[in-house]
Amino acid sequence: MIKLAVSGCLGRMGQRITSLALEDKSFKIVSLLENKDHPQIHQTLFNLPINSNSVTLKGVNVLIEFTNPEATLEHLRVCQKHKVKMVIGTTGFSVEQIQKIKKASQALPIVFSSNMSVGVNVLFKLAFEAAAKLGNDYAVKIVEAHHLHKKDAPSGTAKTMAQVIEQASPRKVSDIQSIREGETIGDHEIIFESPVDTIKISHHAKTRDIFVQGSLVAAKFLAKKKNGLFSMQDVLGLA
Repeated sequence: MIKLAVSGCLGRMGQRITSLALEDKSFKIVSLLENKDHPQIHQTLFNLPINSNSVTLKGVNVLIEFTNPEATLEHLRVCQKHKVKMVIGTTGFSVEQIQKIKKASQALPIVFSSNMSVGVNVLFKLAFEAAAKLGNDYAVKIVEAHHLHKKDAPSGTAKTMAQVIEQASPRKVSDIQSIREGETIGDHEIIFESPVDTIKISHHAKTRDIFVQGSLVAAKFLAKKKNGLFSMQDVLGLA
């Protein structure tokens, strides 16, 4: 059984991760973490105590982290100390912050992905194949839409799409349109445009559970890993 910790447990993602992990016999939740200034910090979630002190990570096997870059890096430091494996779904990192995650993965196994969805990671693979096969006369545009509360733009997923396309071809993807409106969970579309045709690859998230389910798959993937930096492409065997 995997001893699991969930960071940002009172957020929308954190609550769903906790809920679905409780239904999965592969996991035992031993720590729920939240910001010390959260108004519900002294309450419980699904009858489990909520903590702000990361010392509760001691003895945990895997931490799932969907918070912000600063909180993630603080927990990364504690996870290094206590040898806790990490699934990081946080986005918005700077180049320097990503380097800290890469360095930590030399001693700690980490799944780090801008999008934990199985469907989106299949889309990454399709985007790579399309970019590799289509000629240079195809211009590329990415359009992504999220809820009003999302702070970073473009989304981490859109940035990954651009990186995948640039890895597969000599193209430079500079046309990324970000939309922030309503409660959109996550829509992404890649458009390959030529003088003679248009090719579109898209993904629409109906529920946040797609990211939750992927993060739990990633946590199981880490069970036998001793160190290394992995993506969801590695987790799903798409790399």
